[in-house]
Amino acid sequence: MPPSTLEPDRCPRCGGGFHCGAAEGRCDCFELQLSEALRARLAQRYPGRCLCLACLRELQCGASLEAQA
Repeated sequence: MPPSTLEPDRCPRCGGGFHCGAAEGRCDCFELQLSEALRARLAQRYPGRCLCLACLRELQCGASLEAQA
């Protein structure tokens, strides 16, 4: 059975649930300004995966790619 579109995605960095709207053409992350270097690091560390908005905001402010426990 295909997954429901209402099921939350899981952030690979923190494990938290969120909804990625990129496939629908509108996601909150579209408003974030991430450097090209950070985008490249994210693509390498989490290939093909989306991160939650909270993690993206932390990374935008200089946090480590690995979530802090």
